[in-house]
Amino acid sequence: MKILFFVLILIISVQAKYLDNYSCQECHEKIYEEFQSSYHAKSYFTDELHRKIADAVDTKTYVCATCHMPMANNLKELINGQARPDKNNKTHTDGVSCFFCHTIAFVKKSHQFNINIKARQAKGYKPTLYGRLEKPDDSDKHSSVKNPVYAKNVCIGCHSHKLNDNNVTIFQAIEKDQDSIECIKCHMPKVDGGVEKMDKRTRGEHVSHKFPGIHDKIFRATGVDINITTQEKKLLITLKNKMAHPIIIQPARVKFLKIKILRKDKIIWQNYQKEPSEDKQAYFAYRFTKNGKKITIPATATKGYVNNLNAKTTKVLSYNIPKLQKGDIIIVQFYVRLAKHDCASAIELDDKSIMDSLLIKEVKKSI
Repeated sequence: MKILFFVLILIISVQAKYLDNYSCQECHEKIYEEFQSSYHAKSYFTDELHRKIADAVDTKTYVCATCHMPMANNLKELINGQARPDKNNKTHTDGVSCFFCHTIAFVKKSHQFNINIKARQAKGYKPTLYGRLEKPDDSDKHSSVKNPVYAKNVCIGCHSHKLNDNNVTIFQAIEKDQDSIECIKCHMPKVDGGVEKMDKRTRGEHVSHKFPGIHDKIFRATGVDINITTQEKKLLITLKNKMAHPIIIQPARVKFLKIKILRKDKIIWQNYQKEPSEDKQAYFAYRFTKNGKKITIPATATKGYVNNLNAKTTKVLSYNIPKLQKGDIIIVQFYVRLAKHDCASAIELDDKSIMDSLLIKEVKKSI
C-alpha cells in the first residue's frame, strides 16, 4: 500500500509533455492568429525593451522569468542564475504561452507579488487545460475543464502588483478587492466565431486572444474622457479614467497632456515649452530614487513616487491662461510614450521609436 501511494505521488508530481503555442493552431486556428499578434506572445527575445531592462537589472539571473517566461522548463535555474534564456528552447520563446495560461490551478495572493500555482499533470496522460467555456470539448491533445479561477483570478497572478526587495511598488494594476472579470471584459472582448476550427457545438462567438491594449490605436482611445471648460482667464481640463486600473501602470511608460491655445493659427499659450514633464499635474509617471539619488531602473529603488489617476476616477486640471477671444481654439492631446526618455540614460534601445509620443485621444474647443 505504501509503495502504491508513493507511485501515485510520483505520477501526479511530474509535468505532462509541454504543448507549445504552434501545436494549438491545429484546432484553434483563429485564436492562434489572434494570440500571435498579442503582447502575450512576445518573449525575452522579441521584446527589446523588456530584454534590455532585464539585462540592466542583472545579466546573470533572470528573475523576470516568473511572469515573462513562466513555462520555462528550467524556471528555477533562470531565476537563480544557473541558466540563461535560450532561443532554441520553445518553453522560452513562447512568451506567456497558451499552455501556461490554461494550466493555472489557482492564484496565491502574496505581499511582494502574486504567485500562479500550476495544475499538476500526470506523466503519460493528456494534460488538462482550464478555461471558462460551458461544456468544453476535449481533443486528442488535451482534456478540457471549466475552472472558476478563470473568471476570478487568472489575470491577477501576473498583472496585480510587484514590489522590489526594498518593498517599493514598481508595478500596480489591480487593487486587492478586484478580480479578473474586469480585465477580461476590456482586454478579451467577444468576437465572432467559435473557439475551434471544427466548431462542434456551433458556438457563435469567443473571447479574443489579441489582448488589445495600449499598442492598439483605436482601443487606447476608449480608456479616457477629456472635457474642456473655461472661466475668466482659467482653463479647466477634466480627465476621466474609465479603466479598471490606474492611468499609469508600468514604470517605463509615461502619459501626459499637451495643451495649446491657437489664435489665428498661432500658439498664444501652451502647458509646457520643451518637455511634458514641465507640467507636473498632467505628467503621469513613476519616479524612483536609491538612497536619495534618482534612478531609472526601479529594481533597486529605496523609494518610489507616482503621479497617477486611479481606476474610474476623475481629475480636474486648472491652468491660468490669457483672456480668450472669439475664434480661439483650444486643443488638448493625451499621449503615451512606451519608454520614457529617461530610459535612454539607462539602456541603449535599437528601436528608438518606442520612445515616440503616441496619441491616445484629442479634443478641441472653439471659443
